[in-house]
Amino acid sequence: MAEARAPAAYGGPTEDDWSAALAAVRDLPADARVLLICHVNPDGDALGSMLGFALGLRRLGVRQVQATFPGPPEVPLPFQALPGLDLLVPDDQVWVDPDLLLCFDAASASRLGSLADRLLTAKTSVVLDHHASNTRFGGTHLVDPTAAATAVVAEQLLARLGVPLDAEIAECFYVAVATDTGSFRFDATTPAVHEMAARLIATGIRPGEISRRVFDSRPFGAVRLYGEVLQRAELDPRAAGGRGLVWTYATLDDLARHGQSAYVLEALIDSVRCAIEADVSCVVKQVGDAEWAVSMRSRGAVDVSRVAVALGGGGHRLAAGFTGHGSPAQVVDAIRAELAADGACPEDQG
Repeated sequence: MAEARAPAAYGGPTEDDWSAALAAVRDLPADARVLLICHVNPDGDALGSMLGFALGLRRLGVRQVQATFPGPPEVPLPFQALPGLDLLVPDDQVWVDPDLLLCFDAASASRLGSLADRLLTAKTSVVLDHHASNTRFGGTHLVDPTAAATAVVAEQLLARLGVPLDAEIAECFYVAVATDTGSFRFDATTPAVHEMAARLIATGIRPGEISRRVFDSRPFGAVRLYGEVLQRAELDPRAAGGRGLVWTYATLDDLARHGQSAYVLEALIDSVRCAIEADVSCVVKQVGDAEWAVSMRSRGAVDVSRVAVALGGGGHRLAAGFTGHGSPAQVVDAIRAELAADGACPEDQG
């Protein structure tokens, strides 16, 4: 499926975009089938924004709602208490030609895997996202690169539809915003983010309990796995023009040896990125034969989204990823080459 690159100066949804999205929902017939999808290996924002909005559609009176994501229908342990999980359907059992398709937190159609064809078979599609690298796939675009999470866009659309927040919707959106801001630690944490969190907490949700479940709970096998993988970490202080690169990798054998699912590796980047000697951090996670899911982070000097886009992925200036091929060393060599070619420093770009 061909995709056009996003305009470099795209500033977010226009009133025409909002009007089109509102009409897509409000004009649904009574028997309409609405399919919500998010990206492969869903994180807290993907699941939280999708399920929160799905619950909002239920409150609006939409009777036929399915939510899904590509790949095995396994919800990561930190998100297994999210409201709305009963709406999840395995990707091979969802409607082929829904009346409305709503896509959450995917920067490109390739992130939808086997579900990307629904963009062609759905009567109408709306894309909700906050990645600056979004490729403008699908029909109506509600893409706000300034939003801290896709849930910010989802909450705004529900508000425009006149759907009030309740505790279940709020918990989904809170998990989404908390995970994408690193529990309100990242640069995306603006006054507006805290104002949204206040609205969500006011519904009666318990942020302490949610945070313990999402951030501070993992199997002991994952703790042992982290220790092993972190022992492999390497520091290259000369990379990125002397700003430094720290990286490690985890294999499918590692997961099998410790009896863990792939989702436990998603938080590993936080243990690597704390190395003060490197602006860029990277975790290379095996997903297949010579195939690796790569997570990248920046402390601020390097725009890792430029590197990820150049290597076929996408993301944000401080957090991005792509799929690499070859050995872990070959994948990291490709990153080094892009870092050297790009310079990727905001100060250098005027």
